[in-house]
Amino acid sequence: MSLAVLERLGLHKHPRILTGSAIKPGTPTPTPGQVVVTNPATGKAVAAVRLDDAASYEKVITESQEAFKRWREVPAPVRGQVVRAIGDAFREHKEALGELVTLEVGKIRQEGLGEVQETIDIADYAVGLSRTLSGPMLQSERARHRLYEQWLPLGLVGVISAFNFPNAVWAWNSMLAAVCGDVTIWKPSLLAPLTAIASNDLAEKVAASLGHPGIFRLVIGTDQEIGERLVADKRIPLISATGSSRMGKRVGEIVAGRLGRTLLELGGNNAVILHKDADLDLAARSILFAAVGTAGQRCTTTRRLIAHESVVDEITRRLVEAYRKVQIGDPLKEGTLVGPLVSPGAVETFLSALAKAKEQGGKVLVGGERAANLSPEISGGNYVMPAIVRAPANNALPIALQETFAPILYVFSYRTFDEAIALHNGVDQGLASSVFTENLHVSEAFLATSGAGSDCGLAYVNLGTSGAEIGGAFGGEKETGGGRESGSDSWKAYMRRQTVAINYGKELALAQGIRFGE
Repeated sequence: MSLAVLERLGLHKHPRILTGSAIKPGTPTPTPGQVVVTNPATGKAVAAVRLDDAASYEKVITESQEAFKRWREVPAPVRGQVVRAIGDAFREHKEALGELVTLEVGKIRQEGLGEVQETIDIADYAVGLSRTLSGPMLQSERARHRLYEQWLPLGLVGVISAFNFPNAVWAWNSMLAAVCGDVTIWKPSLLAPLTAIASNDLAEKVAASLGHPGIFRLVIGTDQEIGERLVADKRIPLISATGSSRMGKRVGEIVAGRLGRTLLELGGNNAVILHKDADLDLAARSILFAAVGTAGQRCTTTRRLIAHESVVDEITRRLVEAYRKVQIGDPLKEGTLVGPLVSPGAVETFLSALAKAKEQGGKVLVGGERAANLSPEISGGNYVMPAIVRAPANNALPIALQETFAPILYVFSYRTFDEAIALHNGVDQGLASSVFTENLHVSEAFLATSGAGSDCGLAYVNLGTSGAEIGGAFGGEKETGGGRESGSDSWKAYMRRQTVAINYGKELALAQGIRFGE
């Protein structure tokens, strides 16, 4: 299947990709300058990808600078038409690209297709945006003066993406950056370079065919060889990085040291508050998807359930029953709801977190082990049984304060809503949050305009924590990084603001009523 997908996307003869006998045994870098891509569903090698070095990186940056000089002169609505054509190309190749996402990172087929659809959606959004990149007209205090703001192309945008969204996060950045007049230089995760090659090549070919080559560029390499070089490069005014909080702190430190800009989308330790009047049917379905979707490997995955003491036993019973029915297996097969974790290391992290939870007084109610009784063709995959852990009566469970990128749901109980909010906000990250209630007072307290409710960048009522729409700004606070991508006014991150004052009179008029030389 893997070679067939590569052929459908025209990658089987790509100069950066090696397949079949050309792949040298070994992990993760069998020979200098290569990385092997392993299918997490089977544990088998798919292909090897040639890595960039200092020389090839420098060539990309130099060529990108020249491409930017040309691209910024193109009117924004025309840039939008290029992005429209790119969106259409992704529509045409949606099935194959979705399967490639599944092949590399183990998402079930529907989630792989959904990710490519998100790229299509953000391209559509960017097309409309290309005609509305406006600044305000301001009132000048000086007679016969005009004062306004305009937004100008920023330059080169470095995008560092994580494995769990190997296509969509790049698109959030690159489609907006393109209509803003920027050139994107993408460093993908080494766990998902094939999706990056396919996606970037598709966008670049479309743009080049319309007379605009070089606005989508790709650098694939290790953090030491390419990542550190990218974030330290003064020629790149913006670095957009998605990944762990630890990684984001490193990126932020380096970029701040050169007075560059960062857009950081980092970890999440997301919680659902379940009030005593919640619709348990709706809540159970929503929590199930948010907790086990993408095998718990979304930054918006629900990792903590904070339920009122009057309903905690019932919602836990329902979730345990649902977990036992979840179909785990081949992510390409119809009916599979949970695929593999991305790597053997992720499995070990999952098992280690559960061992610590038990040591700290947590009780594993369901799951928590490697998946067994799998079909022979996927027996080498990284499959686990999603787990639910009940916290001790005093809610003391230190491991739950850490983000474990795996399908573990910690269940806590509360008596008062203030207690629930304190538990909810008592973690280092602040990405996605949710409350289930039929009570207006409770929902409004959760969304309090004073800031006393959820401290997260995303707040939902009667919805799970996963599944953000592209029209709203996506991002979070605290160790989530403070960045915003996708919708709303996120486009401003990819442009520079310029305040313009024009004197169309014949007199020198100074602000603040100052007189000089009269």
